[in-house]
Amino acid sequence: MGCDGGTIPKRDELVRVKQKPEQKDKDAEREFRWLHCTLTQQRLQEPIAMCGMGRLYSKQSLIERLLEKEKMPEMSEHVKSLKDIKTLQLTPNPAFTEEDKTEGLLDTRHAPYICKLIGLEMSGKFRFVALWSCGCVVSERALKQIKGNSSSTCPLCQTPYSVEDIVVLNGNEEDLELMKVKMEMRAAKRKSSKKDKKEAKKVEIKTETDESCASTVVTEKPSTSTSSKVKVVANPKRLGTANAMQDPELKRLKNDFSVAKDPKASDVYKSLFTSHKTEKEQERAHWVTYNPFYN
Repeated sequence: MGCDGGTIPKRDELVRVKQKPEQKDKDAEREFRWLHCTLTQQRLQEPIAMCGMGRLYSKQSLIERLLEKEKMPEMSEHVKSLKDIKTLQLTPNPAFTEEDKTEGLLDTRHAPYICKLIGLEMSGKFRFVALWSCGCVVSERALKQIKGNSSSTCPLCQTPYSVEDIVVLNGNEEDLELMKVKMEMRAAKRKSSKKDKKEAKKVEIKTETDESCASTVVTEKPSTSTSSKVKVVANPKRLGTANAMQDPELKRLKNDFSVAKDPKASDVYKSLFTSHKTEKEQERAHWVTYNPFYN
């Protein structure tokens, strides 16, 4: 049957061949990654955060997962605390409307955020980077142009940053390998900073201790045994008071002092005391001391 009239059948018509696997729509996949949370696969909600690998998250969903201590998916296993994420400072797109939130082709819609410097939309068509030091987001093209003309400071908020602070958002496989290295560099830098702070604090405490010790006097006096000595730490103020009490002149004045015998005191001053002769010869008792009359 068939093949009459000079028709020639093709191989596909006679032999069943294995069907090719369905290929992913790269544009739809790219759009999904830029508009949806990596953790919940739902649309991104502000505030938006990123991890060290440059993936985007709804910060609220990420915090809830950390509080519940649930196991993270494989691509987010490195996120263990809030130190492993950074809140992004994004620039809203004035052209983005509610109609753009409906499902459709990427070419016919506007992205919700743009580069503040040159106006490129953050839709996945252009490479965008975020600075870990401040969280500002700009296009990679704008950062390269500005970096060639100025120092390593954020063009939006003027915060200094280093090479390991530049994180590529939703990068390819090569970018992910580089982001992993930068993430390890930041962790090592953070540990080194903590260690330096602890050492500085120890030095400060030691300095304060040395200053307090310098304000004391250390004396040595022999103990009961002839082979050892006992150190006695005394406060200079207390030591001075004790030496004053041991002064023989002070002891003499304390025991033998009398105003009536003081040659420097005036007669008017001496008459104020009961030791004066006028007080001894009075006919009534003293109104304060009630001392007996003298004969």
